[in-house]
Amino acid sequence: MTDPVLTHALSRQSQLIDALKTLVACPSIGADPAMAQGMEDARALIEARLDAMGFQNRQRLTSADGSGQPAIFAERIDAPGKPTMLVYAHYDVQPSDPLNKWDTPPFEPVERDGRLYGRGVSDDKGPMLIALDTLAAFVAVEGRLPINVKLLIEGEEETGSPSLPGILEIHRDLLAADAVLSADGARWRPDLVTLNIGSRGNAGFEVRVQTAGQDLHSGRYGGIVANPLHVLSNLVAGLHDAEGRVEAPGFYDGVAEPTEAERNEIENIPYDERDAFAAIAAQPFGEANYSTLERLWMRPTVDVNGMWGGYIGAGSKTVIPNEAFAKLTMRLVPGQDPQKAKDAVIEHLKTLLPPYAALEVYGDRGQGGAYAVPADHPLLGAAVSALEYTTGQSPLKVRIGASLPLTEIVSRVLGLDTVMFSFALSDENFHAPNEFFRLSSITDGLAAWVQILRQIAEISPDAFAPYKKN
Repeated sequence: MTDPVLTHALSRQSQLIDALKTLVACPSIGADPAMAQGMEDARALIEARLDAMGFQNRQRLTSADGSGQPAIFAERIDAPGKPTMLVYAHYDVQPSDPLNKWDTPPFEPVERDGRLYGRGVSDDKGPMLIALDTLAAFVAVEGRLPINVKLLIEGEEETGSPSLPGILEIHRDLLAADAVLSADGARWRPDLVTLNIGSRGNAGFEVRVQTAGQDLHSGRYGGIVANPLHVLSNLVAGLHDAEGRVEAPGFYDGVAEPTEAERNEIENIPYDERDAFAAIAAQPFGEANYSTLERLWMRPTVDVNGMWGGYIGAGSKTVIPNEAFAKLTMRLVPGQDPQKAKDAVIEHLKTLLPPYAALEVYGDRGQGGAYAVPADHPLLGAAVSALEYTTGQSPLKVRIGASLPLTEIVSRVLGLDTVMFSFALSDENFHAPNEFFRLSSITDGLAAWVQILRQIAEISPDAFAPYKKN
């Protein structure tokens, strides 16, 4: 039998695409202060949409000192006696560099070959609008939502959600719910029906190496003053052994080896390693004695995201720079304490530092632990049932190597579990040039979101109680 709510939502796909183009055109790069107007424009568009949907108590949530990017909150408490879901998404996007690698400008969305291109279209504006349009369809057709919904649309996800713990703590009562349903997280592959059950944590910082008080003439000082680019290169090279294992003592504290059951489960997931690496023009690399998926999902990493210093303009400049810089981030797994892992890496860098150089650590990127949803959680069961209903297939339960800071933070602060229900796909170039979103995912996403809300409505709120930690 056709669901009238889904029929209504599907009939408005062209309006959803138009709204998505408008939202993507807002350069909402939260990490860049120069993009403050783009952040404000995105907030205003989302808030107007929520008002039109009849959401109430809309407000901007900030940390205690008002710093950082505000999160948008609104709610509809339409269903007494039914569960309350905290529905999460984020409106900030990654920086668009390098601009010369984009085929079209990142904030001028272009529709081509069944895809919409633009920064943030997949992570997370497209999936967010699928969730919002589903809620709007229920209101339009039935006059109410089948469950109680509180929206939390964050503005700092791409910078590690540094303000989120404070926001959750201050607004604990406002955000009270039975569980979290996230429109962020991404599906794994377009050829498989999957459901993400866990994500890695993250942490990050920047370093500055200095060897002199100013840039120096390489003829007058070459060979008698250390070059900070050389020093920094050695520090970075010393982070790993030849197989990619992190050398910092204490970094792996708390990390558990994959169990035999976990290894068997991963081994049974269809995965063509040759095709996967050919698609990105790369070769497999990483710790010995682990498969590619084990490395991606169950092993921690340290990565250098950027290094710079000295002269990089046209032609030559015979200079020894006096300083060099790098940005580092970590992906963490269950059992690791983010602060301890970060401290281990910093201490290791200090031990590698020669006496003729100084090291400054700055630019903390926020941090969050890894997360896995309990296997028998009722919201996970609803997600499985929804995908079985809409696809005719039982979803494979997979993990993601990326981080969704919300999951660990909301578990730690509010005691709530999160199910990731995004309809982005992991090959859609988020965090890279030419990010895109498959327009076919709109149909799939609307159908699944309608169904999961109906599934949740059949669950007693009491079923969530054993999983709530606070």
